[in-house]
Amino acid sequence: MSDVTNLGIAGIRDGFRAGDFSAREVAEAFNAKVAAAKALNAFLVETPGHALAAADAADKARAAGDAAKPLAGVPIGMKDLFCTKGVATTAASHILEGFVPPYESTISQKLWDAGAGMLGKLNMDQFAMGSSNETSAFGNVISPWRRSDGGNAALAPGGSSGGSSSAVAARLCPGATGTDTGGSIRQPAAFTGISGIKPTYGRCSRWGTIAFASSLDQAGPMAQDVRDCAIMLEAMAGFDAKDATSLQLDVPNWEAGLNADLKGKRVGVPREYRVDNMPAEIEALWSQGIDWLRDAGAEIVEVSLPHTKYALPAYYIIAPAEASSNLARYDGVRYGLRDLPEGAGLQDMYAATRADGFGPEVKRRIMIGTYVLSAGFYDAYYTQAQKVRALIARDFERAFEQCDVLLTPTAPSAAFALGEKQADPIAMYLNDVFTVPASLAGLPAMSVPGGLDAGGLPLGLQIIGKPLDEQGVLNASLAIEQRAGFTARPEAWW
Repeated sequence: MSDVTNLGIAGIRDGFRAGDFSAREVAEAFNAKVAAAKALNAFLVETPGHALAAADAADKARAAGDAAKPLAGVPIGMKDLFCTKGVATTAASHILEGFVPPYESTISQKLWDAGAGMLGKLNMDQFAMGSSNETSAFGNVISPWRRSDGGNAALAPGGSSGGSSSAVAARLCPGATGTDTGGSIRQPAAFTGISGIKPTYGRCSRWGTIAFASSLDQAGPMAQDVRDCAIMLEAMAGFDAKDATSLQLDVPNWEAGLNADLKGKRVGVPREYRVDNMPAEIEALWSQGIDWLRDAGAEIVEVSLPHTKYALPAYYIIAPAEASSNLARYDGVRYGLRDLPEGAGLQDMYAATRADGFGPEVKRRIMIGTYVLSAGFYDAYYTQAQKVRALIARDFERAFEQCDVLLTPTAPSAAFALGEKQADPIAMYLNDVFTVPASLAGLPAMSVPGGLDAGGLPLGLQIIGKPLDEQGVLNASLAIEQRAGFTARPEAWW
């Protein structure tokens, strides 16, 4: 048997169904890889037993003539933002250290129902707040990539789904769940040379997913290629009565609908995404992406998204405001950490617990959010930001009158070194400049690897689609994937 860990989700599924290998062989191979890759710090909790139990159930079902479950025989990684019954779930925060949920999130339950097994819980930025996976209370995730031009500094795998991107890129799991609030699936996918899609807001249930910003958070898959993302997203999506923001729509058969022929399609190139000081390599990749989509049969049109420059400021008002509200539940009373100084009253316990439990970036965003929601500033900041959000959504609506999808870079640079931007939060926030607008508008968007920079590091291209047009996003991404021919892999130094 060849190394099954090199196969993606589709390869493992098809090989398992054909009887080329057993699900247990797959689970054992990935369990061994996870156990040997502790240097990456991608996993917070390893659950080899869960993966083996699901594998044995899949083997038993196949022996009985039933191998129909879409993810039977496929073990995956689960971002530590999704509550998993009986398995510690911390959102990578000290304040939830030791918390073991008595219930299963809708997303994880859907994946288990589809036959998947869990290899473990993946490290992330604390409460999904970060762009580099440096805010985890349990240490930085290390990217499996290294610069080819002599730089030995450890690289950021992107954030907040950095554990997911690192694990998939290092072939520790064939696919992983991520969450995307302002780019936290797409940016880490771009940094590590994998694919990741944020579906339309409401496609995937948020129930049982630890909240950061409720009007923005959306779960999605991260995997080796576009087909694998389509397979995984089909299993994750669907209506959930327990989530008030869940869309009551049938889940399309995205994998069966994959088609890289873009004849008759129009691809918009937003002129406002040409930001100041954009690296020449990003500009060149964008031009290459335009050529690839033209080669696939698409017509290229220039469009305008005039309020793009206000997207980051609006996001960093709205998201912290919602975070300050959502994180008020962590008070030391019901679950998680409790710091109770001797002789302390209730307010003292709240203050001590939060001071000890939340990291610096989480505290920063809670403070910003509380400030913009305060009586004197609510209208000046929060109300204005919501008006800007409406204008950004309208920009996209008008652009989509002229085109079917949009093509942009995913991130303004390749992966940077850990520690490089930690001292400057604004420089860190600017990493989300290309991903935040689609999040504010609730649109489906995907990152696919397009090539390498001069230092041998991956660069990603982003496709943004109309509401509910995940198929259009996946198809345009497939057209890029086929023409880019991206096969680069990090060398296993870990």
